Amino acid sequence: MAKQQGMDFWRETLKGARHVLAPMVDQSELAWRLLSRRHGAELCYTPMLHAQVFVRDANYRKENLYCEVSAEDRPLIVQFCANDPNVFVQAALLAQDYCDAIDLNLGCPQMIAKRGHYGAFLQEEWELLEKMIWLAHEKLSVPITCKIRVFPEIEKTVTYAKLLEKAGCQLLTVHGRTKEQKGPLTGVASWEHIKAVRNAVNIPVFANGNIQYLSDVERCIQETGVHGVMSAEGNLHNPALFEGKSPFVWEMAEEYLELAQQYPCPLSFVRAHLFKLWHHTLQIYQVLREELAKAKSLNGIIAVNKELKLRCQEEKCNGKEGEIVSGDLPFPHWICQPYVRPLPKDVLKDESGVRGKRALEDEEDGNSEHLSKNKQKKKLRNPNKSFDSTIKPKYAKCDQCGNPKGNKCVFHLCRSCCKKQAFRELADCAGHGLLFKTKSERSLQCKAVQDANVPEENLSDSKLPQPPPEIKA
Repeated sequence: MAKQQGMDFWRETLKGARHVLAPMVDQSELAWRLLSRRHGAELCYTPMLHAQVFVRDANYRKENLYCEVSAEDRPLIVQFCANDPNVFVQAALLAQDYCDAIDLNLGCPQMIAKRGHYGAFLQEEWELLEKMIWLAHEKLSVPITCKIRVFPEIEKTVTYAKLLEKAGCQLLTVHGRTKEQKGPLTGVASWEHIKAVRNAVNIPVFANGNIQYLSDVERCIQETGVHGVMSAEGNLHNPALFEGKSPFVWEMAEEYLELAQQYPCPLSFVRAHLFKLWHHTLQIYQVLREELAKAKSLNGIIAVNKELKLRCQEEKCNGKEGEIVSGDLPFPHWICQPYVRPLPKDVLKDESGVRGKRALEDEEDGNSEHLSKNKQKKKLRNPNKSFDSTIKPKYAKCDQCGNPKGNKCVFHLCRSCCKKQAFRELADCAGHGLLFKTKSERSLQCKAVQDANVPEENLSDSKLPQPPPEIKA
């Protein structure tokens, strides 16, 4: 049977899917995909998988794909990140029997993608991408698709999309943000870029960005002409987004927890989903937030979820509309609704009006309002901690080299100097875990025992090897 391509692939294999669950690292696992399908998602992606690890590690394949199989979970697209054509194809060949298409991630903007040289950090390497997609298109029995981010220039974005189509890409998802738009600088996605790509290519196009309600889905399709719309963060806060509903948070949480029991996944995945679903409520019930963070088992998370449900039901019965949390909410906090990321107070603008990164000195002045979230957490654990780089911590110095010495070192030295000293003197240092003296004594003891156990051998001539007998002619 010939491999379906382009519009035929979208209409027949993907059944004309318009509502799409995005690939999300550690978040679009099987249990969450099934929950989303029950509430309107027509096509799902797996979390991004590392092609190189997928090829070399059988356990990784088993945990992330082979054991996450359900008849309900189709159509399904498996997404890989890769920067080597052969490795990408090898991984895709191992996965193609478990999905309906293979997707190449060209949209991840995170620092880990920059270090690993994949995702959006390949978008300038057009020759490499051509080779990767062409090879996958030739070798695989399922179609190859791509998810990209846009360039600031619409013309360059269109040229980029057409290059991917020509190389063999059969479906293109366009996230209408640049790779620099992330975290506090996320901003608004450009549907204008997406529309330009849709009008320029002859393959199906999905849009990604600015989707918080079903009305946004319909408006995006109308304004851009795309074939489908993908949701990531909007779906995490309201899995019923594609149904156009805003259910009680506890209904979605309980349904997901049942699926997580049926289709187990790492506890960190479950906890992250509960933090997203209960985001607005946890701003009020900080104690329960801490309990959720500390839960060590699925039953522990279920218990916290029940307590949150009881608290919200009490509020609802008492006629409260919910306390205001992080700005006005369109619904009470116990209703599934989008989270709008506020712009930080300390994000600066340059003369051109473009937002820049947080100034370093703002983080060094010790004011918690200007610290990143990670540093705020460290400050909570240790109120005396300072992030001022000008204030150097006071260390006791090594007697020889001036580096910080070990607090428990018997020689009052740093590890490097201690190691040399202990070796010269054949001594131990418990502080640095050096056991030269002990090991030497053990070696001598073992040698003495071996010498004592060796029997005296009577090397008589009869026991010596004899020459072979002479052969007479």
